[in-house]
Amino acid sequence: MTESGRAATAVGMTDRIHRFEALDNFRDYGDYAAGIRQIARGRLFRSAHQARATEADLAKLAELNIGAIVDLRRPGERRDQPSRRSLGWAGQILESDLGEDGEAPHITFLKTSDLTVDAGRTFMTGVYRNLPYEPAHLDLFSRYFRALGETDGAVLIHCAAGKDRTGTLAALTHHLLGVHHDDMIADYLLTNTAVDLERMAPKVARQLQQMTGREASHDAVVAFLGVEPVYLETAFVGIRERHGSIDAYLEQALGVDAALRDRIGERLSA
Repeated sequence: MTESGRAATAVGMTDRIHRFEALDNFRDYGDYAAGIRQIARGRLFRSAHQARATEADLAKLAELNIGAIVDLRRPGERRDQPSRRSLGWAGQILESDLGEDGEAPHITFLKTSDLTVDAGRTFMTGVYRNLPYEPAHLDLFSRYFRALGETDGAVLIHCAAGKDRTGTLAALTHHLLGVHHDDMIADYLLTNTAVDLERMAPKVARQLQQMTGREASHDAVVAFLGVEPVYLETAFVGIRERHGSIDAYLEQALGVDAALRDRIGERLSA
């Protein structure tokens, strides 16, 4: 992809964001140049959870022809915030009960650690280093890629906020398809626009104070709610240290062989 092509993509990034009444961070992560192919629009979606989706949100979701939903949340997260589905939706739901249940690590961090920018960044880089190898993620990432090669209709991936677990899986998908690294990072960082961090930070700060009895600075809350390139790069560095390359991780850890890679590319091509 040319420099001008990447610039044009960056200019139009906000067109990827789908606005809902109560469903956050919903975006199309297709429609990128990928080597000699162009990924189709309307086949790859990512978001936060759907527990608060309104009837209007569900009706809008029903129009997107989603054939599979990958819920990357832990069992406890799914119990606390059960997903709402469109009436009559009969697609495939992928979720996993592998790994530890109980309180999510980010909640434990917020309750017990310093609520500062530096502490948040240190915590997040640690999360990303381990994220690709958690048992539930290995299970779900593998099943997700198989679904990409088999599912008619679009695929929606989500976690709680739609930024870390979801962002990592979207980036692995972009790598698999041959999306330029600049576009991959731009797509990952679009969370910071889609979520409107500045507007959300005061409300989240009040919730944190109620939960922990401690006050977090505005900058610390914004840093925790958003994403930074170093987080995703930390995940990729960890993958390369253990597998030598992201391609080797995809094949050896997730079972994405050449045949499946080709099938995914063909099914997602515009």
